Amino acid sequence: MNEAIRAPQVRAVFPDGSVEVMPTQAAVRRAQEMGLDLIVIAPTADPPVAKAMDYGQWQYEKKKKDHEAKKKQHVILVKEIKFRPNTDDHDYDFKKKNAIRFLKEGNRVKAVVQFRGREIAHVDLGQKLLNRFSADLKEVGLAEANPKLEGRNAHVIISPLKKDAPAKPKDAPKPPPPAGQPA
Repeated sequence: MNEAIRAPQVRAVFPDGSVEVMPTQAAVRRAQEMGLDLIVIAPTADPPVAKAMDYGQWQYEKKKKDHEAKKKQHVILVKEIKFRPNTDDHDYDFKKKNAIRFLKEGNRVKAVVQFRGREIAHVDLGQKLLNRFSADLKEVGLAEANPKLEGRNAHVIISPLKKDAPAKPKDAPKPPPPAGQPA
């Protein structure tokens, strides 16, 4: 901006709408006479495009716009649910209910079966448990891949299904007309 611009001439855009190709020093002088700064907005153009504006105000508006954009974005988290190969049915149902809630919130679920000690000999039980889990959640989520065994853990990642717009009822009854008006 201003004196840091190295191009010999710029295409200067001023607040009154005028656009001129002029020497950089003359454009900086004219912007400063208006009480503004000359800021390069398109450095790769030939000649570079510079705009006369209040740099502090521009920074403030950019920061505010970035903050608004960040506020509207949704971060998808990966929630982890741990099982053992011989997890009881009640515990399984409780964890399945939590997984359904996580998927409905839009988060991904990573189901992990941990094998300890001699349990590693029964990898098939863990695979069956993860297959059952992904089958039970197919209403709200989709398994990204088949269960994988890594070291002493087997895991599967389940992503939420794409949300469709809620269907509007077609046969919704119309409210009766106010009293005194013909139907």
